This record gives sequence, structure tokens and C-alpha cells, in this order.
Amino acid sequence: PFHPYFTMKDILGVTLMLIILLTMISFSPYLLGDPENFSKANPMSTPIHIKPEWYFLFAYAILRSIPNKLGGVLALAASILVLLIMPFTHLSKQRTKSFQPLSQSLLWLLLVTIMIL
Repeated sequence: PFHPYFTMKDILGVTLMLIILLTMISFSPYLLGDPENFSKANPMSTPIHIKPEWYFLFAYAILRSIPNKLGGVLALAASILVLLIMPFTHLSKQRTKSFQPLSQSLLWLLLVTIMIL
């Protein structure tokens, strides 16, 4: 029974917030901006305030390590292609190695090495 009241209240709230935001943007467009955007850019180095996310670090490293732009893009595409193709290359009938003695001993060797480090 209260549906029209809440709908109109929400629409009015969103409209008022949009009007305030658009007025602020129209009269002083740089008010909400970052002052770092106005610093002089150096094309040979990445600015300090730009930090790539952890899940893009491999792509960032590939693109920065190859000086040729096309070579970097091709290397990045090849690395993503390798990640996409890997699940389809497993063709053996035996699916798990977790219960085999050699695999268990290698796992414990890895864990002991990590604990020692």
C-alpha cells in the first residue's frame, strides 16, 4: 500500500542529488578533480600516483619490458592465450596425483622448504 510514496520519495532524492552534482560540476568543474592530473607528464616513466592493481601486474610488466609497442601487445596476447589454453592440454586419464606417494612426499618437501625459509 505504501509503494507510490516510497517510489516518489526515492525519485525525488535521486533527482535532488543529481541536480546538486550537476550544478557543482557546471559552476566549478575542477572542484572534485585530482590535482595530480595537472602535473607535467614524463612519457619515459610512470607517475608515482599511478599504481597498477595486483591482478594487472603481469600485463604491466610484459608491456613495460618490451620497448616495441606491437611486440608488447603480442607478448601480452600470447600470455593470456597460454592461460586460456592450459586447461585443455591436460589429456591424461588419471585426474589427481594427491594420493600418490611421490606427490605426497614432494608436497611435504615443499612445505618444509617454505617453513625453513
